[in-house]
Formats: sequence, structure tokens, C-alpha cells
Amino acid sequence: MTPFGLTDSQKKFFQDNGYLLAKNVITKPEAASFRREMHELVERLSAFKNVDATWDSARNRGTKIYHCHDVQWHCASVARLITDPRLAALMQGCVGPNVQLHHTKMFIKPPENGSPFPMHQDQPYFPHEKHTMTAAIVHFDDATPEKGCVAVYPGSHKLGPIAPDNPRDRSLSMKQYPLETATLCPAEAGDVLLFNYLTIHGSGVNTSNEARTTLLIQFRDPTDKPLEDTHRSAGQGMMLAGIDPTAGKGAGVGH
Repeated sequence: MTPFGLTDSQKKFFQDNGYLLAKNVITKPEAASFRREMHELVERLSAFKNVDATWDSARNRGTKIYHCHDVQWHCASVARLITDPRLAALMQGCVGPNVQLHHTKMFIKPPENGSPFPMHQDQPYFPHEKHTMTAAIVHFDDATPEKGCVAVYPGSHKLGPIAPDNPRDRSLSMKQYPLETATLCPAEAGDVLLFNYLTIHGSGVNTSNEARTTLLIQFRDPTDKPLEDTHRSAGQGMMLAGIDPTAGKGAGVGH
């Protein structure tokens, strides 16, 4: 085990493939508790706002997906989770000893008609200089292929930024990068899927009779400067592990 939570083989796999599934990071009872809180949160929010986050290129198909940004501002338990040493160690294994928050999102794919995510890179939404931006998807229930688990194109992070096919939602060409030829990443409650923001990824429709519930934590090395002043989020710039050596220097959005 390295000092930062990944074995040497795990770290090499992440560097070579642009993604890694870490098993049993939080316990099953913890995941169940978070799942309950996330579903209660959506119920509260849906009483006064639209919580459907279906992408433009996947609309008009009768599917829905529920979401919330900046989840730690709604639930104290999530504020504690994003700095949990178990998660922090994984993040450090990906980007180094210093880990800075960019944003969080919660997603619930409802049963039978949970919306898909077209294949895409996250990079066009918040481009950075060094490309250290990484996502950690914490699974609060099982994510099977039938539930629309995440799928990736291994090694695609090495291609660099790719021009989106759909300028509105910045998804990639479904002909060039079909979901069917991507590598599925099924996960159990408590698992964490990590992937670089250049890694091509997406997911299918939830056709099962159970919801798929996840928390996404987007993080970076604090010395990795954003190339655009975009995608500001509440709490952006918070340190999840280590220190910010750029503090007071105006190195990035959120300072």
C-alpha cells in the first residue's frame, strides 16, 4: 500500500486506463444511510424546483434522473463524507498529497426509466491546465448494468481533449463512441469509481426495478489552474486533504 491509499498496481492501472474501481470504501450500512438521506433530499427539493437533470441529447425518451449540486450544503453527513480519510486517501493516490474540492453532485436514476448519460469527457465543462481533475463516484446502492452503471473507454484520457459532437450538452458522437463498446463498471454499495476528467464515460438507462443512487466528488491538485472562469460551485477551493500551496496567490477559481 502506498502512503496515499492505492497499491502500486492500482496506481499504475489508474494511470494507464484513466479509471479505477475501489471496493468497499465505505460500509454497506453507511451506504444505506446515505442512500436514505439522498432520497429524502430529492423529495424536499422537488417540492419547489425541477430536479430532473436529463441531458439535452437524451431528452424526449420518457426517462428522468434526479440531481442536486453542492450536496454538502444540504446534508452535514455529506460534508463529513467528502473529507473522510478513506476517501481522501484514494483521492491522494490519484492527484497527490494535496486534494482540492471542485464540486459535488448527487444523482438518482429512478427505477425503470432512469435517464442515460451520453458518452462524454468532463473536461469541456471546466478545462484545467494540468488535467489533474478527477471524479470519485461513491455508490450508495448497487450499480448493475441493468441499473445503468457507468461505462468507460479505458485509456481514452491519453487522447487529450476531444471536440464534443453536441455543442449544447457537450456529449461525444454516439457513432464514434457507442455505449455498447465501452467497458462497464458495475459496482456495489460502498464502492468508489475514480476516473480522470479526460476519460470518456457515460451510462445507460436504468431498466431495473430499483433506483441507482450516487454521489460524485470532483477534485483536483490545487496547483492545477482552471483555463476558464466557469462552473463555480459553493465550497469550491475547500481542501479535502493536505494543504493549498497556492493560497493567497490567486491561483484558481474559488480562492
